[in-house]
Amino acid sequence: MDSQSIFYSWPSASIAAALVLLTAVVATRIVLKIVRRWESNHDSLRTMVDCTADPTLVAISALALQAVWQASSDDLYLITGVRHFTIVVLIGALTWLIIRMLRAASRIIAVMYPSNADDNLHARRIQTQARLLSRTLMVFALLFGLAAALMTFPSVRQVGMGLLASAGVAGLVVGFAAKPLLGNLLAGLQIALTQPIRLDDVVVVEGEWGRIGEITGSYVVVALWDDRRLIVPLQWFIEHPFQNWTRTSSQIIGAVMLWVDFGFPVDALRAELAEICAHRAEWDHRVCVAQVTDSTDRTMQVRILVSSASAAQNWDLRCHVRERLIEFLVREYPRYLPQLRIELPSVLKGVQVAH
Repeated sequence: MDSQSIFYSWPSASIAAALVLLTAVVATRIVLKIVRRWESNHDSLRTMVDCTADPTLVAISALALQAVWQASSDDLYLITGVRHFTIVVLIGALTWLIIRMLRAASRIIAVMYPSNADDNLHARRIQTQARLLSRTLMVFALLFGLAAALMTFPSVRQVGMGLLASAGVAGLVVGFAAKPLLGNLLAGLQIALTQPIRLDDVVVVEGEWGRIGEITGSYVVVALWDDRRLIVPLQWFIEHPFQNWTRTSSQIIGAVMLWVDFGFPVDALRAELAEICAHRAEWDHRVCVAQVTDSTDRTMQVRILVSSASAAQNWDLRCHVRERLIEFLVREYPRYLPQLRIELPSVLKGVQVAH
């Protein structure tokens, strides 16, 4: 028997394991209860403790049991398998703990930087980085935990070395098969660092207008204006152009087009436009202009530009301006609505149509 061992039989080792496990569980719960009582005024600490309580308990319990098994004699039946199993459970618990800690950190950052403020550009930038980085790190933690657990099996290590030495083609096949996953993973890191998109950004993707509602580790959910959801892979945003209306600011300028007859007094329309914008809360007092931008053989095109603090407000403002200006044209200048002109031959001039 090993002279450094303490337990030389399964009954003594089992009793010791039960006592140590009970002590570890009770001590951990007492500490968590004390921390929860102290954390009543600390939202961040409470979030961290709530997320990590269960994996912490499992990890400490597995560590305590492993200490008992290591103090047991090597001659005990199945002691090697029990030690191995406990090590695997400990690795799994630590991986679980790291993932929960990353999730808690992401939630804490979301609370510290709420995106429901009027000027939420900085908050959305921080939340996007935190969410993408935390989910990417979760994937890496899961991969490292799985690799660490597999490396505890000697047969798996030998098989892995043999595959690396003699199955290069199979490795290439696996690499190609995992390309979408790795591409999205790297795209997530690039988006987190460079931030071409952020949470709640207003974007136009594939001709669809919407907001970035969710960014996961592999795809982005775009909430469209009509309550549909467009699912776009992360890698798409790296490889394709798209419009981001809130990249640096949510302010935006929108256009309203009118077609009128050549004789229409544009200055009267400008005065009416100024009056309309002055009484609308959606106008941010930056841009309110009307200009003749084009003409055809029948009409001239008047472009009205109005600005707002956000895309949603600008849409409402443009609709209101369009409605009011059409009413103004019909009421005040109906003769200058688009007309169809016909030049009659001179021989018909003065000819009266008999009734």
